[in-house]
Amino acid sequence: MATTQPDVIHTVDSLKGAFTTAGLKQGMTVLVHSSMKQIGGWIIGGAEAVLHALLASIGDEGTLMMPTHTANNTDPSRWQNPPIPEDWWQITRDNMPAYNPVTTITREMGILPEQFRRWDGVLRSNHPIGSFAAKGKHAEALTSTHHLPEMFGNGSPIGSLYDLDSYVMLLGVPYDNCTSLHLAEYRADFLGKEMISEGCAMLVDGERQWVRFEMLSLETDDFDHIGAIYEQANPDAIRYGSVGNATTRLFKVRPLVDFAVDWMTKHRDLRNG
Repeated sequence: MATTQPDVIHTVDSLKGAFTTAGLKQGMTVLVHSSMKQIGGWIIGGAEAVLHALLASIGDEGTLMMPTHTANNTDPSRWQNPPIPEDWWQITRDNMPAYNPVTTITREMGILPEQFRRWDGVLRSNHPIGSFAAKGKHAEALTSTHHLPEMFGNGSPIGSLYDLDSYVMLLGVPYDNCTSLHLAEYRADFLGKEMISEGCAMLVDGERQWVRFEMLSLETDDFDHIGAIYEQANPDAIRYGSVGNATTRLFKVRPLVDFAVDWMTKHRDLRNG
């Protein structure tokens, strides 16, 4: 079968130029959610080139953070993608390898975060399900605190990103990929808000254990709607751009989270699913 040749070629320098035009600046602290395939064309060096370009765009004084979640290290009784037989649940709990920030691979995060977590000098938070990786001036401040129940709450890298008044870039992905909106879920008071029992394999005093804990039940179904009405209400808060074929949105995390807290408190009702 014949394949179509890419009609555009990207280099580290051309990608850096595109990221700079899209709003990234030297010294910026930014969380990037990404879909590399949306960039399109032929990227010389692949994911490595994109990461070089991102890091060069913010410079030595900047900080890059990416999500490195491991959703497979969760209680298998709620798995849907795919589900597994009930008689496999306990076997899975007993045999899932403990989370290790150095060796545990990401799941469904894409090639850029998976490449980034292994990058020289990158720090990764210790949450066994919802970790983040960061490199740069504020990497330690962003990743050193990540409380187990607060996966995306105040005691997480997202909470620290908010405290630093930092930025988010959506690179070829919609708002339902914007993990920062989960911080609004933790802070908002809405109907149907509930806690769930979760489980994961992690190291406790150097020994692998299956640990159960209570955490907020998270929902993303309204994230795209929240993003759309935020943009409509605050047109100057979003810097739009493109990197190859990928649309980019760059914005400060604080105003979006504050807006989402207010909207969820007034409008969200999860009582009927």
